Amino acid sequence: MSALALSVLLSFVSAVAYAGGAVVQERVADTCSGERFAPLRRPGWWAALGLNGLGGVLHVVALAFGPLSLVQPLGALTIVFALPLAALFVGRKAGATAWRGAVMATAGLAGLLALVGASDAGSLGPAQRTALALVTGGAIVALMVAARAAHRHPAVRSVLLATGAGAAFGMSSVFTKTVAVDWSAGAGLAGLPSLAVIAVLSAAGVFLSQSAYRDGGLAAPLATLTVVNPVLAAVVGIVLFGETFRHGTTGTVLALGCAVVTCGGLILLTTERLGGPADRKTPADTGRVPGARWPVDPAAPVLTSVDAEPVPEGDDGDPRSLPDVPLCA
Repeated sequence: MSALALSVLLSFVSAVAYAGGAVVQERVADTCSGERFAPLRRPGWWAALGLNGLGGVLHVVALAFGPLSLVQPLGALTIVFALPLAALFVGRKAGATAWRGAVMATAGLAGLLALVGASDAGSLGPAQRTALALVTGGAIVALMVAARAAHRHPAVRSVLLATGAGAAFGMSSVFTKTVAVDWSAGAGLAGLPSLAVIAVLSAAGVFLSQSAYRDGGLAAPLATLTVVNPVLAAVVGIVLFGETFRHGTTGTVLALGCAVVTCGGLILLTTERLGGPADRKTPADTGRVPGARWPVDPAAPVLTSVDAEPVPEGDDGDPRSLPDVPLCA
């Protein structure tokens, strides 16, 4: 098997692992809503972490055998695999709109990044790595602050957190590719600071995505993460690694068209949240009033102040001056 074919195979398996981890993460977040640090006590959360770790390891090996411009777009298959996995294992059915959005986002993203021309393997200098790490960290912190300010708008908060997670995972892939090139060139321990950056970015991506799934379900956050991750990595590849669009001006126009298709798919995915029997029930669904001991029959008449009979007044207009009435005849 050639190195390129091995890279493609590993990327496929990595996407399946990431999709499984995303589905489990969203399910745990859904059942632990409002409970701080509760996911850490759930075996499912650790299973999701293991699937994400497996996907990450396979992704690293794929980057070692294939170019960044090939491995990253294959990561967009995560959302395509996540939809059937969610329907199969947790009963969350995806409608036609979600499927159209997934296909559009994946096709547009794959077309966009397929137009990025491959270049010779290159690494980043110490100054470039430091600047890239600082800029990435600042952008993630800014997105977290914006998400905190948007706490009254769960959908907006979810997309902001997912954008931060996508940025963290995308830049982690860039540093991973750099370390792989360094090791292939026999750099030895020179890549240790980059490994620390990879660990921090990966952890930030996991926890940001967990928060995004809690606020926005599975479809919109996963779509945002899936798009931001490879697009950001491709931009870095073009700017810092010297990669360009193929076919000159024609390739640039086609890339812009693919970007429009990707955005359209993301919008479709955002407008339809995956639903199923696992969805949480509200007090209105259960007929239970908060604080009540038993469910309330919605068909039962409710006595309001309008229905109550007025209290008669005495001769001087004061209800307290009513004549005494004997308790018994």
